[in-house]
Amino acid sequence: MDDELFNRGLAVRREVVGDATLRSASKFDLPMHEMVTKYVWGDVWSRPGLDRQFRSVLNIGMLAALNRPDELATHIRGALNNGLTEEQIQEALLQVALYCGMSSGLCAFRVARRVMEEREQQG
Repeated sequence: MDDELFNRGLAVRREVVGDATLRSASKFDLPMHEMVTKYVWGDVWSRPGLDRQFRSVLNIGMLAALNRPDELATHIRGALNNGLTEEQIQEALLQVALYCGMSSGLCAFRVARRVMEEREQQG
C-alpha cells in the first residue's frame, strides 16, 4: 500500500505499539489492520491537538471501561513506550474503577499487572 496516510500511520503505530499485531495479521484480517493503521494511527493519532501520553491515558480508560483486555494490554504497552509511568497507569485504572465499576477496574489491573510482569521478564 503506497499511501501517505498509511505510511505515516505505520510509523506512529510502530513507535507506540510495535509490530507484533501487524506481524500476526493473516490474509483474512489484513484489510482491517490496514484500515486501523491508516485511519487510527495515520489520522487520529497523528493529529497535533493531543500528545501521545494524553491519547494513551484516554485509550486505557476507554478500553478498560469497555472490557477489551487484548487491546488494553496493547495500549498499556504503548503508554509505557509513550513515557507514562506505572504509577500514572495505576492512577488511570483507579479512576476507571470508581467511575466504571470495580469489576472493570479489577480486570484492567490484572491486564496491567500481566503487562508489567512481561516487561520485567524481558528486561
